[in-house]
Amino acid sequence: MNLQQNKGKKRLTQHQVRLLELSFTHEKKLKPELKMQLARNLGLQPRQVAIWYQNKRARWKTQSLELDHKALQLRLDCTLAEKKRLEQEVGSLKVELDKVHKMLLGIDSHQPPVPSISSSCEDGSSTRSAQLNCCWETAKVYQVDELFAGLMGPAPHSEN
Repeated sequence: MNLQQNKGKKRLTQHQVRLLELSFTHEKKLKPELKMQLARNLGLQPRQVAIWYQNKRARWKTQSLELDHKALQLRLDCTLAEKKRLEQEVGSLKVELDKVHKMLLGIDSHQPPVPSISSSCEDGSSTRSAQLNCCWETAKVYQVDELFAGLMGPAPHSEN
């Protein structure tokens, strides 16, 4: 638009804008009755009121989309941070599991061989679960305290 066309265009007063804004907070869509009432109360043409509402709705929609985008971005950032934390935790748990696995292999190499799962137990039971239980109880290879110590790592030093 050039300056000559812009000179004939009146700007809305602060009072008019305030009343239009107040009306917009209650009604986002402009009904014909409301348009006529606002035009009369504000001393504007009904077409001016309709255009103001149309422009305001477009700005409001853009602002709503921006707010939604910011909220989603924040949720994404939080989710990515949680994912990274969980990945680090999984990594440290894998290291601990590897330590325990190596410790078990070390204990296993110092102990007499464990009867195989397919062999029968001393009480003559033949079910697979009974064989496992029997073998586990008979071999007594793994000590709970040693396994726990392996999982927990070195004990913290006390300064007493």
